[in-house]
Amino acid sequence: MFEPRVRQLDLEGIELSADLRLPPGARVLVVFAHGSGSGRSSPRNRYVAESLARRGLGSLLFDLLTETEQRLDNRTRELRFDIALLARRLTEVLDWIDRDLELQSLRVGLFGASTGAAAALLAAAARPDVVHAVVSRGGRTDLAGPALSRVKAPTLQIVGAQDPVVFGLNCQSSRALQCEQRLEVVAGATHLFEEPGALEEVARLAGDWFEKYLHAPPP
Repeated sequence: MFEPRVRQLDLEGIELSADLRLPPGARVLVVFAHGSGSGRSSPRNRYVAESLARRGLGSLLFDLLTETEQRLDNRTRELRFDIALLARRLTEVLDWIDRDLELQSLRVGLFGASTGAAAALLAAAARPDVVHAVVSRGGRTDLAGPALSRVKAPTLQIVGAQDPVVFGLNCQSSRALQCEQRLEVVAGATHLFEEPGALEEVARLAGDWFEKYLHAPPP
C-alpha cells in the first residue's frame, strides 16, 4: 500500500485537508472529486488511488466541504447537490495546485464520482489548459448541464450495467459532450460497484485512460 501524505489546501478563506499520494518520479496527478456525502476517506476512491499509485500515477483526495459544511450536509443533504459550489471548490484546488511548487509541473486529470463527476466536468470546462483527462465513476455527469459541450479534456464515463438510471443519464451526457469520449459499462455492477471484481475493473479502466491521455510525449 502506498501511504498518503496529508496536505493542507489553503483556498480563498478556507482550508481543506487532502491526502497526497505521489510515487517517485510521478509526472501525473489525478484529483478526486467525491459526491453524495462521501469524502477523501471513501474506500472506493482510496482503492482506485492505490491502483493508480501502483502504476506510478499521483493522486490527491480532498474533502470538498469544510467540517461545518459537512455537518450541515449530513443533516440536510443539500450541499452534495450544490454542483456550482462543488465545482468552484474543485476549481480553486486546481488553482492551488498551479501555485504549489511540488505539484505545479504535473499533468492533471480529474476522477469524479456521483455528483462529484458533474463538478469535475464543470472544472474541466473552466480550466481547459489545466485538465487533460476526466473519468467519471457512476457519475451524475448530466448535472454539468450546458458546460458539457465546452469540455475539451478526453472524458471516460464508467457505469454499472445494473444501474439503469445513471446509465441513461450518462448516455444523455455522451450526446452532449463534444470532446473525445467513451462510455464503459461494467457487467453485473450496481451503482456503488460493490460486486466482486467490479471496482477492480473501474480502477483498470481509469488507469488505462489516465495513462493514455496524461502521459505527455517526451520532449
